[in-house]
Amino acid sequence: MVTDREILIKKISTYSFAIHEYRLYLDTHPKCEVTIKKIKECEAKLKPLIEEYEEKYGPLKKQNDNPKKWTWVNDPWPWEGV
Repeated sequence: MVTDREILIKKISTYSFAIHEYRLYLDTHPKCEVTIKKIKECEAKLKPLIEEYEEKYGPLKKQNDNPKKWTWVNDPWPWEGV
């Protein structure tokens, strides 16, 4: 049985994929107004889906508000023998 969450993520994935493909097309056809319009349409449909998903199930992307996010690079590395 497919859950509402799975349906929602499938819609988000579909629009995200379409936007990605349209943008790749614009690499070789940068002035294609039809494609630019389609990207804007997909983005307009995608935004409320993402908002709905995040409201119901949490963030889609990893979010790290920790200011010490990359402090591990300051620690000694294994080969430094400390």
